[in-house]
Amino acid sequence: MLIKVSWVIGSLVGVLPVGAGFGMAEWVVLNTVTVGMAAIGTALALALVRPWGMRIPGALVAFCAWVGSGFLVSILPFAGLGLVDVLRDAGGGSGGGGADPAMPVWEGVLVQFSFLGMGLGLALAVPAHMRRRWPEAFTGRVGDGGPRAAPPWEAVVGAALGVVWLLWGLGGARGIAHPAERNTDWYVLEAISGCWALAGSAAVWAVARARPARLPRWLPLVFGWVGSGSLFAWSGWKLPLTLYLAWARPAGIRLPENLAVASALHVCAVVAGAAMLRTLVRTRVGAPAGRSAT
Repeated sequence: MLIKVSWVIGSLVGVLPVGAGFGMAEWVVLNTVTVGMAAIGTALALALVRPWGMRIPGALVAFCAWVGSGFLVSILPFAGLGLVDVLRDAGGGSGGGGADPAMPVWEGVLVQFSFLGMGLGLALAVPAHMRRRWPEAFTGRVGDGGPRAAPPWEAVVGAALGVVWLLWGLGGARGIAHPAERNTDWYVLEAISGCWALAGSAAVWAVARARPARLPRWLPLVFGWVGSGSLFAWSGWKLPLTLYLAWARPAGIRLPENLAVASALHVCAVVAGAAMLRTLVRTRVGAPAGRSAT
């Protein structure tokens, strides 16, 4: 949060450069939004582990934890690789943090370490908080509840998105407008997003259909939670940027994907991710008659 504050103030007073492809207004707005996200993340981290966090409305804590997990837990392998790359640059005496020559190495290390540390922290603190708050939702097996629900449409949509992103991560070119803009980070992130979309879809399908019946309840909850959060959080973040690029066409910034295709995929991902969470929360599993285990 403090780094992003310094970026905003430094760019306004002219001592730090504006990011490539951005005007002053866009750069300040983008980083001000991330300052707010970092502040919410700091408050969430405390709420998950301090006693007063149990007094905050459960829906608010759960929503923030879901979005945060979707952002950071889902990309832990990528964040770890990013930290290794930045440390390697530091050891080699590189003057910049990764691909951004304006970022000092120490700053790149701190940013990458914060992503990795927060992701690992959420992976431990979120399930611990949820089990304290709603223990009945994590007990029993998938087939312990009432009658099976209809096949969830959101799992089908999520699986389709996962196939597209996974194919892109493996080098597929359908829907790609600028192949030369793809790099290693892009391939890895697309593959990770595809895998989590498929995992989340399979988990939601299992919970809704109560199959396989002997599967421990907590297992699809974990994959459904992170997978649906990844769909909602990352596409919710990328959609405004994609729409902005389609409208403003700024020089120096170009996505590999066709912007219309990318926008449609992100809209579907946001809707499907939210619907997946609703299915996970509302499904009666292991609860007495007349009571919903949410």
